[in-house]
Amino acid sequence: MSSITVLTPTGTLGYGFGADALERGMQLRPDVIAVDAGSTDPGPHYLGSGEPLVSRFSMKRELSDLLRVSRKAGIPLVVGSAGGSGCRRHVDWTVEIVREIAREQGLSFKLAWIYADVAPERAKSAVARGDVKDFEADFPLTEEMLDETIALVAQMGHEPIAAALDGGADVVIGGRSCDDSAIAAFPIARGADPGLAMHMGKILECGAFSAEPFGMDVMVGIVHDDYFLLEPGSADRRASVTSVAAHTLYEREDPFLQPGPGHSMDLSQCRFEQVTDRRVKVSGSRFIKTDEYWVKLEGVRLAGYRSISIAGIRCPTMIARIDGILGDVQAEAIRYFASNAFEIGFRVYGRDGVMGKLEPQRTITSHELGLVIDVVAPDQEFAHAVAHHVSGNLLHYHFPGQFNTSGNVAFPYSPSEIDAGPNFRFSAYHLMRLQSPLELFPIHFEDV
Repeated sequence: MSSITVLTPTGTLGYGFGADALERGMQLRPDVIAVDAGSTDPGPHYLGSGEPLVSRFSMKRELSDLLRVSRKAGIPLVVGSAGGSGCRRHVDWTVEIVREIAREQGLSFKLAWIYADVAPERAKSAVARGDVKDFEADFPLTEEMLDETIALVAQMGHEPIAAALDGGADVVIGGRSCDDSAIAAFPIARGADPGLAMHMGKILECGAFSAEPFGMDVMVGIVHDDYFLLEPGSADRRASVTSVAAHTLYEREDPFLQPGPGHSMDLSQCRFEQVTDRRVKVSGSRFIKTDEYWVKLEGVRLAGYRSISIAGIRCPTMIARIDGILGDVQAEAIRYFASNAFEIGFRVYGRDGVMGKLEPQRTITSHELGLVIDVVAPDQEFAHAVAHHVSGNLLHYHFPGQFNTSGNVAFPYSPSEIDAGPNFRFSAYHLMRLQSPLELFPIHFEDV
């Protein structure tokens, strides 16, 4: 096999990359441009609402650049987890942007798109057969939970994307995709060692986060028969053994084994070598095909509607009693509304707003606190009413040692309550066994 070069422009499509870095990366003569566009890191909202993760402006701007250079070079462009969640609405949204750019730039190519949505009945039948197991949900997936699920996708492996490329696609817009698989699909389809291609995909999927200094920018991988090379697109960055090896461990529970759809990666024999000041060589990655093919399910349900209020506290006597005050205010709201059909949460920045109960520093040392009042209720009007009641009660709450009669909290915004809309929560974060890597992921073609 001759070498195969993959250019990944950024860690998430829509988050930006340098024009000079892209130009220099294209000078390395890539065989494909492949980029990830989504994640569950931002939470369940985008899958539930269908809203895209990034703005249409950003998506069109970056796709315009990538379509222009890929068509000029005559190489494929692959996008995984389109729109953020990779659901049908996000795939269709991205495909329409691609068509619009093609019209405006006078481009012609073969377009493929792949859906990753899973019908609830398909998941229910898998549950009944025992073909579903927990991943990170810590609760069983049941038929009742699937009845509440309003959006459900599965993470495809490299096989559907490779099939679209084998079908002649110049541009592939993939639904929810396993990040490294979307980057590795082209090299594997063209005969690269799948262990090397998948490991390279794992590092490339975050763009130049594996470079120094790290950033959302261009990264290039070149896979050979028994190793691959990594080099950033920008001349102002460099790949080092430390940066590349560290990113191999990124988002990993096990430093040596990494499971994926239909396989496991064994990285226990990996070697990292500095071959130039800007380029690192990686070898020893092994691809182990598993007997069964499991994919991750991601599903969400509507949990209610959210209203929030943001406030600041600078009164030292109130800060000293903040835990008791918040507990009293929450209990009073339940009494006032004669209901507990809502949730009240408090995030106290300056105490434990980031870590919550895991915060090891329990003593408040700040002279001021930031407070986020978070209410989730069955409907928006009720959520707003509870949030307003809680914020108003805090404003006028009387406590021992108080010097002022009101104005306990300072609101930076008017109105003090902000309606945040529907609140979604994950209802499925499980693994489902498939009979075929392609069975859930229909491929559609169109001449643009």
